[in-house]
Amino acid sequence: MSACPCGSGDGFGTCCGPIVEDGLPARTAERLMRSRYTAFVLGHTDHLWRTWHPRTRPPTVEASDVEWTGLTVVEVVAGDEGDDDGVVEFEARYTGPEGPTVMRERSLFERRGGRWTYLTGSDPAGD
Repeated sequence: MSACPCGSGDGFGTCCGPIVEDGLPARTAERLMRSRYTAFVLGHTDHLWRTWHPRTRPPTVEASDVEWTGLTVVEVVAGDEGDDDGVVEFEARYTGPEGPTVMRERSLFERRGGRWTYLTGSDPAGD
């Protein structure tokens, strides 16, 4: 069983795989964020589009031309099974044309129709 790209330590088939490939709902905002990172790694833009809140999602989602190299969850605020919103701050590492880069984002999630959706993200240094 291959390790999940999200860095949880679990296998892909029991971690993000069912969410990304089978469309199963994520139980928490953090699980959705991890599945979205995994979708970026694997180029599953359909999952990214499907889990983006309709109010803020773009018409299409393009795969990036970078190599994703790691994810660290920095902070989680709410976003549990009984919540309607949540915040997940994370660092995603990648290598692109400019070399190795660390992107830090504070993502807002909202439960919509019983499913978590990505609403928006911001740079925590600019908050």
